[in-house]
Amino acid sequence: MKIGENDRLRGATALSRAAPARRAESHAPVSAGAVGDTASVLGIPEHELTPKVREAIFTLMAEVDRLRRELEANKSRIAYLERLADQDSLVPAINRRAFVRELSRMISFAERYGTPSSLLYFDINNMKAINDRFGHAAGDAALTHVAQTLVDQVRESDMVGRLGGDEFGVILANADEAAALEKGTVLVAAIEAGGLDWQGQRIPIGAAFGAYTFHGGHEASEVLNAADRDMYGRKNRGKREG
Repeated sequence: MKIGENDRLRGATALSRAAPARRAESHAPVSAGAVGDTASVLGIPEHELTPKVREAIFTLMAEVDRLRRELEANKSRIAYLERLADQDSLVPAINRRAFVRELSRMISFAERYGTPSSLLYFDINNMKAINDRFGHAAGDAALTHVAQTLVDQVRESDMVGRLGGDEFGVILANADEAAALEKGTVLVAAIEAGGLDWQGQRIPIGAAFGAYTFHGGHEASEVLNAADRDMYGRKNRGKREG
């Protein structure tokens, strides 16, 4: 009886030692490679594959790779089309639709984190006179000059957009009212400095700006209208003082 019990214990020990090895083998990753000294395809030993199964597996692997590359190309294409859809058709700035979207995001950010940001609203002076005297091509060049100046003078975290006609907007991230007014003054000076060279002639360009600081709780349209009103108020005060 004692000898039989020892035999059972030895047998149980041998089985318990063998079980982990079998479990590890059953959960081996499925990939191309080798099992011991035997080549394998997707974890299946090559000698167990019939020619048709091997052909089917390689065909499937090639199709998966083709679909992966096609997906990556489509993602790049979609990203390009999104950038194209956001870009203004004339100047190096985003269009009004994209600008309103980004302004809405910044308003939500300001509300969530309690950090003020600001909107600057620009209007270019005497654009009709430029078009009438020098032609619409000169007017387009003037708008491009303004847009490029704004883009060159702001941070990467800021956003420049053409709101329509000769009006532009700049979203200043993490900027309170004092910082917005200071930046607006600097940007107007940069726009007006030197004017525009057009076919050997110097075209003077002037601009007016308005500012509005937001902390959240507004619609994008409300912020735009507030900055627009401030811009016209400053413009009218300048005319009266002049």
